[in-house]
Amino acid sequence: MGVSLTVVILLTATVWGYRMRPADEPCRSLTYIIEDIDERQYVTPGDLNAILMANELYPIGRPLDAMTLHRIETTIAHHPMVRTAECYMTPQNDMRVRLTQRVPLLRVNVPGDAYIIDTDRRVMQARAVVRDSVMLVTGAVGVQMASGPLADFAQWLQDEPYWRQRIRYVYVASPQMIYLYIRGEKATRVVMGNLRNYESKLAKLRTFLENSAEATRDKEYYEYDVRFRGQVIGRKAPNNQ
Repeated sequence: MGVSLTVVILLTATVWGYRMRPADEPCRSLTYIIEDIDERQYVTPGDLNAILMANELYPIGRPLDAMTLHRIETTIAHHPMVRTAECYMTPQNDMRVRLTQRVPLLRVNVPGDAYIIDTDRRVMQARAVVRDSVMLVTGAVGVQMASGPLADFAQWLQDEPYWRQRIRYVYVASPQMIYLYIRGEKATRVVMGNLRNYESKLAKLRTFLENSAEATRDKEYYEYDVRFRGQVIGRKAPNNQ
């Protein structure tokens, strides 16, 4: 009971202190707290300051009655790389903006268009700051496929260190004919067919590659076909057949 009462008193004192501040007292400082900055940096304080200034919302030096925290919060949330934003004032008249960034999952490059799907399966414009950190998809792929099965595959791939570092990009000839291109000296590709059972298809291929590396080294396979149950078919380049 004593702990609960103390919390209530502290909360009440904080709210009362905020309400008792003069409405014409200016904002002293603005601090951005980017919670996932150690993992990625797609947003900078300079970007956010520019947005607020462009919308005449930059708070430093302005009185509290001239500011709407909700407008500032909403404006910052419209930044294409901001996922969530929370704006609040401290009792010392310092403004804090706590935010998280959107997390790109895959990048799609198709004729006449380029975009990114994030971990919330939302479409966002392609940006130069997002390069090799996400899976690249090309070919006959639409937004529905990119944000659906391909996004699921990309999410799985992020948790698979063996394949994450080996797959360069994905080419979609059709929803039923998908190719994976593997990193290496030669442009080896994997014929997946559709994306159903991709976990077992790639587990089968990994076992094949790890257990038969020496036996297949001189065959110069350019393609591995994993569409068939229990089989991995290696095909040599046409000029070696």
